[in-house]
Amino acid sequence: MKNLFKLKQNIFSKLSFVGEIDVDQLELKGFSRSFAELEWLILVLVLVYTVAPGAIIEDQWILLKYSLCFAAFVLAFRYMNFYQTETRWKLAIEVWVMTAYITCVLWYTGKVDSPLLNLYLLVIITSGMTLGKITTLLVLTLIASLYLMMGVATLASGPITLELFSHMMTVFSPYLIIAYLTTMLSADLQFSKMMFKHLSETDEMTGLMNRRSFTEIITSEHNKSVRYKHAYAILMIDADGLKMINDEYGHEAGDKMITTLAKTLESCMRETDSLARYGGDEFVVLLPETGKFQAEDAGERMRKAVANTSFDMGGNLIKATVSIGVSSYPEDADNAEGALNMADKALYNSKREGRNQVRTSVKSDEAG
Repeated sequence: MKNLFKLKQNIFSKLSFVGEIDVDQLELKGFSRSFAELEWLILVLVLVYTVAPGAIIEDQWILLKYSLCFAAFVLAFRYMNFYQTETRWKLAIEVWVMTAYITCVLWYTGKVDSPLLNLYLLVIITSGMTLGKITTLLVLTLIASLYLMMGVATLASGPITLELFSHMMTVFSPYLIIAYLTTMLSADLQFSKMMFKHLSETDEMTGLMNRRSFTEIITSEHNKSVRYKHAYAILMIDADGLKMINDEYGHEAGDKMITTLAKTLESCMRETDSLARYGGDEFVVLLPETGKFQAEDAGERMRKAVANTSFDMGGNLIKATVSIGVSSYPEDADNAEGALNMADKALYNSKREGRNQVRTSVKSDEAG
């Protein structure tokens, strides 16, 4: 059993604290890379058009100046902030700047008759997929206003009839459709992502947090405790005799015992506490702003609650007990990993000394 304990500790050290992954930051960094590629693509398309045979450009030098300013913005805004945290407001600023640059290009290449008019579609699609409905609606409203302004300027030499206005709106209608479709698709993807995140962080059998989710919670709590100099405690809880119940009554009984334990433990907790199924028949509890002796009392209440709980399985009344190990920060360890290790060692001592009891960690366990 001791060898199994050491093996579990080694696996835990390698896997559990490799670092908290910020999924939102990974997503934003991906969006940011796509924005950079889109900005350079727009710039290249404009420059290619300026040298294309038969291109209609009112003032090529002004167009080149605008392109140079846009390139300078991309270099300064993006690459000078390469190591900074990505945020959606940065992406929104880039959308507005892209819209302004495209409008300047269109103004000198035929306005609403410009062959580069569809560059607006790239901005609308990008905004719809990354910035949500409200921002995309604002972008679309701005583009529609700019389109009408350029249309009025183009038709200034002649009367603006209802027929011409209807024609302009017909030309612009695909922009509305694309904006709607991209925002709907983005909303569906966001919902799917949230559901996947929920499923990936929840234990299917008990509905509790799983180990991955708990690792994020305890990392956050540890950082908060370091900042505000608070203590926190950890309870490692293991069911006694699960194998015997599985062998005697079947795995269905073992599963029912685990779900019963989860409900019983959850009923003993404060709103601020966090309970997770750590794997198999093992649970872990995080008690914020709690010292070791308070945590020991909480563990004893949980142990008694489980001992007084039973469930029926095919007419058989089945009872279970748990062994609990307690540790605390900063008394037992100076980081979250160490606190979990000490709680696990205390749990091992509880098992070794007869089970159905609560044991607190001691510093001498570190050498053992």
